[in-house]
Amino acid sequence: MAYELLLLLGVIFFTALAFLLLAQSLDEIWRRPLLQISVFTVCGLYFVWLWRHAGQTLPMKTWHLRLVSASGGPVSTKQALVRYVLACTLIAPGGIGIWWALVDRDRQFLYDRLAGTRVVSSRD
Repeated sequence: MAYELLLLLGVIFFTALAFLLLAQSLDEIWRRPLLQISVFTVCGLYFVWLWRHAGQTLPMKTWHLRLVSASGGPVSTKQALVRYVLACTLIAPGGIGIWWALVDRDRQFLYDRLAGTRVVSSRD
């Protein structure tokens, strides 16, 4: 996750830079929430696109991990989008989405269980 965050910081930086350059004339009351929505959307596009088309992000590729549907096939756009939204939602309150893996029978994250996805080794 640290490697993923490192790459994501670059995406966030350039998204924020582009937004702030383009939104200079916006009132301050609108600028912050629109920036947050923009960053959330661009990060979502990053993850959903890579999970849907390659099954993995660059850090996942480095660690030989792949995201698949619960049946083992490719992830649908809906599953990738649901996973992204749930991961963002369930990591925030104390990391419950990740801690869930300690009690899950298949060691899945809560957001994977709910989205119908799973992370598998790509070495096979």
